[in-house]
Amino acid sequence: MLQEKVNVKKLKDDAVIPTYGSEYAAGADLYACIEECITIEPGETCLVKTGIAMEIPVGYAGLIYARSGLATKKGLAPANKVGVIDADYRGEIMVPLHNHSNKKATIEPKERIAQLVITPFLTAMYTEVEELNETVRGEGGFGSTGRK
Repeated sequence: MLQEKVNVKKLKDDAVIPTYGSEYAAGADLYACIEECITIEPGETCLVKTGIAMEIPVGYAGLIYARSGLATKKGLAPANKVGVIDADYRGEIMVPLHNHSNKKATIEPKERIAQLVITPFLTAMYTEVEELNETVRGEGGFGSTGRK
């Protein structure tokens, strides 16, 4: 298993460093760094602070995803679906949680609010061309694969 050190700075004393829920978990849990509970109304979005900043290694990005338990039990997931933390960002990591349910949802201090996956990425050099290489799939879009 590939491991690389990622420096994390606590911006508040009560902030929680990300943790993995199991040995083979891809995402590390991010925790709410709040002094009191936050209630998010149905259809509302609230920016939840984590109280941490970090140094994502160059050539990698931190991707913030929903926690399945929070999404299924409380209807809460990141408003931007997947947040992206660039390697040169040094500010506080915050998660805009959106309440997709029809009931109020409450976030408690130190509750796990999202998960962070650090992944390598390719910086593309986009080049305009007149034609693209042909493939079997071609221009088949949404729902086109697996049809006969």
